[in-house]
Amino acid sequence: MTTTAYIVGIIVAIIMLAFVIELLRRRRLRERHAIWWLIATVLALLAGLFPGALQWVASLAGVVIPANLVFFVSIGVLVIVCIQHSAELTDLESETRVLAERTALLELRVKELEAERAHDETDS
Repeated sequence: MTTTAYIVGIIVAIIMLAFVIELLRRRRLRERHAIWWLIATVLALLAGLFPGALQWVASLAGVVIPANLVFFVSIGVLVIVCIQHSAELTDLESETRVLAERTALLELRVKELEAERAHDETDS
């Protein structure tokens, strides 16, 4: 890769790191969601700052082209994020169903009480 490509990679990694930290600071992103993005941006920053390390890790892993290792790790991180979000979505769906059932029961109880009250008022 050219020096320009490494510089652009470093700049993009720094921007992404700052963006994730800003989302955390503004409480627009929770810590448990941000951890994977922080890991990914720090790894990208390290790969940009130390390209020799990326080549070394790629050779250890038996990957000929270091960019392929980057893509593989990136896809792995995205799969982990998707699984985490799917698990949380399942929990939220269950919670929503329970809340809907409780709301329906409360509405039924309110209607029963209103009917009893209306019946008591007509009797007196």
